[in-house]
Amino acid sequence: MSSMFTIGLIIAYFFILIVISFITSRNSDSETFFLANRQSPWYVVAFGMIGTSLSGVTFISIPGMVANAQFSYLQLVLGYLLGYLVIATVLMPLYYKLNLVSIYTYLEQRFGYWSYKTGAAFFLLSRTLGASIRLFLVAGVLQLAVFDDLGIPFSVSVIITILLIWVYTFRGGMKTIIWTDTFQTTAMLVAVVTSIIMISDDLNLSFQGLVTTVTESKYSQVFFWDFRDSKYFLKQFFSGAFIAIVMTGLDQDMMQKNLSCKNIGEAQKNMFWFSIILVFVNMLFLSLGALLYIYAEKMGISLPINDKGQIVGDDVFPFLALNHFSYFLGVVFILGIIAITYASADSALTALTTSFCVDFLDFKNKEEKEKVRTRYVVHFGVSVVMVLVIIAFQILNDQSVINAVFKVAGYTYGPLLGLYTFGLYTKRVVRDKFVPAICIMAPLLTYIISDNSVEWFYGYVFGFEVLILNGFLTFMGLLAISRKAALPELAQQ
Repeated sequence: MSSMFTIGLIIAYFFILIVISFITSRNSDSETFFLANRQSPWYVVAFGMIGTSLSGVTFISIPGMVANAQFSYLQLVLGYLLGYLVIATVLMPLYYKLNLVSIYTYLEQRFGYWSYKTGAAFFLLSRTLGASIRLFLVAGVLQLAVFDDLGIPFSVSVIITILLIWVYTFRGGMKTIIWTDTFQTTAMLVAVVTSIIMISDDLNLSFQGLVTTVTESKYSQVFFWDFRDSKYFLKQFFSGAFIAIVMTGLDQDMMQKNLSCKNIGEAQKNMFWFSIILVFVNMLFLSLGALLYIYAEKMGISLPINDKGQIVGDDVFPFLALNHFSYFLGVVFILGIIAITYASADSALTALTTSFCVDFLDFKNKEEKEKVRTRYVVHFGVSVVMVLVIIAFQILNDQSVINAVFKVAGYTYGPLLGLYTFGLYTKRVVRDKFVPAICIMAPLLTYIISDNSVEWFYGYVFGFEVLILNGFLTFMGLLAISRKAALPELAQQ
């Protein structure tokens, strides 16, 4: 694949995003940046959220995991449906009733100052690490595929990428993101569907033959019933429900889009349709994964392996797309990974800016001119931080470190789960100054328990359900530092 052609594709792609930004950011103000003036069409938000909820890592990892996990990931996705139902019927009505911009403001109204700052800080930490790692891993693929051939250093390509994202988001913010996400989700789905069609064509499969080949393959098992297996259905299902609650319902990035809808009714329609679409999108990714392995077997292609002789799932799609598929399909792969990566990154950048401005800078009491100036500075500062974190990962260049940081990012949602569950389902008042300590101790205890679970719990291996344990320990810690008392009327809503 020509590196210059790919660079041209990336430039053209960003040009479209900048044009969308120019159109959507006219007459923008802080209300536009944060909540798109609460005028976003629900169906546009629902479709665009698909791209935001996924990432470039997902684009690569879900197809890659099929060799070892088969279609078990669908168990997690089915759990998402339960989680999204809770979000639509419990959390979103609360956010709309309190007229929130940052969802963590609820914690101040319910518990107090330190609880509020702790919740917002955990989001900033988790989203910064998570978004940076995802962008780092995908930037590595683009570096190998494109930028190395042109002699462009990794740090320079990352700086240019973040700068371009900043350019099309710094003025319009959420109003721009709503529409760029729609474009990027479309590009991602076109890439996935095109890949499936073209691989099927190479394998001489009709549509019926495609369905039969995938469903009858050794990769298509969905449900697993051994409770000791990390793929056990109940573990996956309930983990999926709680993952959806915390990574969508308790995440400023995802909720900011929902809060940009005109009213709670439209926001709920958005959530319901988004959850249905997401199931089918994940089925496409898993089917693509099965086809990748079937294609490699039929063509006698040796897939990338690690030091232990195991197939490296995350390398399978990039390896085949850039080395064995047609030139056109290689271009489609690059387009898909660009679309899904930047849909996640630009959204995170806007949400981090919103949270820092609203949660830590007393933004509501500033004049509009000062708000705009402050917002620009914070948006640029968040961009710089992401660049520095990504470059730090590249310097470390240790996969074990990256995996550890990814785990840390996941663990930080547990305290948010505990805080919101305690706030919504009890009427007790906590000793606010002790909350930060509880929210730090809970993830540490969760890690210790998870790390020793095989010895302590008869071979039980924790998977995604560490989130549930983390939230439970936070809840119990809050219970220990709480007392019965009459709540302010606002905190009871």
